[in-house]
Amino acid sequence: MTLPIVYNWVIIILRTCFTMIALSYLPVWLTLDYVSDLMYMIDMIITLHTGYLDQGILVKDLIQLRKRYLRSKHFLWDLASILPFDFLYFAFGIQTPLVRINRLLRIPRLNEALDRMETRTSYPNTFRIAKLMIYIFVLIHWNTCLYFALSSSLGFGSDPWVYPNITNTEFGSMRRQYFYCFWFSAQILTTVGDIPQPEREEEFLFMIADLLIAVLVFASIVGNVGNVITSLRDRDNVFFPNHELVKAYLRSHHISKELRERINNWYQHLYINKKIMRENEILQQLPLHMRTEIAVSVHLRTLSKVTIFQNCDRSLLEELVLKLTPQVFSPGEYVCRKGDVGHEMYIIKEGKLAVVADDGVTEFAVLSDGNFFGEISILNIKGNKSGNRRTANIRSNGYSDLFSLSKEDLTDVLSEFPAAKRHLEEKGRQILTKMGMLEESGEKEEGEGEKVETKIQRLESNLEVLQTKLARLMMELESSNRKMQARVAQLELEVSELETQLSEDDGERDRTLGRGQGVGREAEWEREEAEGEEEEEEEGSYMKGEKQGHGDDSNDITKEGDGESTKSTKEDAEKVVEGDKCRPKNPDNQGDKSEDDGEKIQGDDRPGKGDGAEIEPENGKEAKSGKRESEEGKRRKRIRERKLKGRRNERKTKKK
Repeated sequence: MTLPIVYNWVIIILRTCFTMIALSYLPVWLTLDYVSDLMYMIDMIITLHTGYLDQGILVKDLIQLRKRYLRSKHFLWDLASILPFDFLYFAFGIQTPLVRINRLLRIPRLNEALDRMETRTSYPNTFRIAKLMIYIFVLIHWNTCLYFALSSSLGFGSDPWVYPNITNTEFGSMRRQYFYCFWFSAQILTTVGDIPQPEREEEFLFMIADLLIAVLVFASIVGNVGNVITSLRDRDNVFFPNHELVKAYLRSHHISKELRERINNWYQHLYINKKIMRENEILQQLPLHMRTEIAVSVHLRTLSKVTIFQNCDRSLLEELVLKLTPQVFSPGEYVCRKGDVGHEMYIIKEGKLAVVADDGVTEFAVLSDGNFFGEISILNIKGNKSGNRRTANIRSNGYSDLFSLSKEDLTDVLSEFPAAKRHLEEKGRQILTKMGMLEESGEKEEGEGEKVETKIQRLESNLEVLQTKLARLMMELESSNRKMQARVAQLELEVSELETQLSEDDGERDRTLGRGQGVGREAEWEREEAEGEEEEEEEGSYMKGEKQGHGDDSNDITKEGDGESTKSTKEDAEKVVEGDKCRPKNPDNQGDKSEDDGEKIQGDDRPGKGDGAEIEPENGKEAKSGKRESEEGKRRKRIRERKLKGRRNERKTKKK
């Protein structure tokens, strides 16, 4: 869609303003017009069959695709851009291509195409510059056409600002007309060069609009070019170490000239040969599986050449290739020296390295592409006579590209592949046995170490099981504790509701009991008066008989009678109180209470009670009845206190 859209944006305005060009090549323009219309329709058909992603799944169902496209805004724009306004040629004439102005509505499709091309190209910065130049060209082209049309309306050659008179053969050709107008517009929009001074109002307005557009054009050019330069610089900083900072550091610390020259040569070698030293940082933004695939495609063949890694699982090799670090060594530089502690192994990607003697002159062997060394030192095999020490001097003859694999990275990877770890250690022992560098005691110690390691692993697994069980028990205990707390809270709420209800019931019983006691006391007072009169008569006759029959012994008998009477009266009062406590508080029992009170009064009819006694007056009976009422109130209060105390004890017991 790039070509038909750009064609319409360039040719429609050109044919509208330059009528000579439009009429001279009319068959060509009409053919290209309808070819572009055909491509517009083909694009709509293709878009109708283009799938889309729904929740990450590509939808290919034609019915859903058609429904989605026909209901979208893109369909409305596409339909408006293909409407056949060409029939207006019959009204305005074939020389008016402006009727096809609706073809310019496909510009969003052009932007989509350019964005897709920018993401797919291998040179995005170059593409951005080219896209910017196309935009500027189209803008200057439109300004060229408008300038020529304005000159035609004002009159060619009417003043120095407009296009010269076309009757002049020098300015009458079509190419001269277009190129002159394009040059004039480029001078205005780029603010470069001298242009004639405008004289008319139309000319001033046109210049004002062009100068405002020129400011935006200049700003866009500067901004885009600046972004391109910045991205190129950032790319160099990511791909290669920052040489300027290193040189500043070397100058500030007065490093020797020889060492500085070696460092500069090393940087120059990296930059000229495009040696990338920061692969992990460059690919850091990609997902892990993509980084793995890239590393496998780049380094897996090299890693497979190492003897100890042959016949290993592919998953192990995929983990290891992510750990490989590229290194570049300069001519004459030692990769490792004899006796050094080995922390990594090396795989030669490119270059030649020599195994030299301690004097640095004698060469025992030359290592080239695909060779490796230092693999035994990173396996940490027990019984190795040399330990983890280097056994040879390795020197680079020229610039050598190597991959290094550190001991820590290999240990981390092998911790997830125990079978591969045993396989690699067995291969390492075989190599050491052939070299005569393996001690037998080391094998025994290694077997014992394996047994101890197995025991430790078993203990760790048992500890994990126990920890899991303990965590489960703690969770169950916490759950039961929450349930008990909820139950206790519910019981406390029920007890508080029962206490409130019982206090209300006690108040109602007290009021009912007070009304029943008022009626019973009146009947009791009447019985007491009648019984009191009979007792006085009997006591009087009894006292007379005692005085006549016994004489002087009457005082002793009276005293004894008084004591017994007093004692029996107290005992009867206590029995009455206990009987009232056991009796339920019921208005129906008020009559029984009155009878008991009456029996109590009758039970006091014993010898000695009437000695010297007289009939009580009416005021004394009222005082006696008031005293009895106060005793009843105290008795009820004590009963309520005992009940409340019992309820409190029950609540404490339930809480415990």
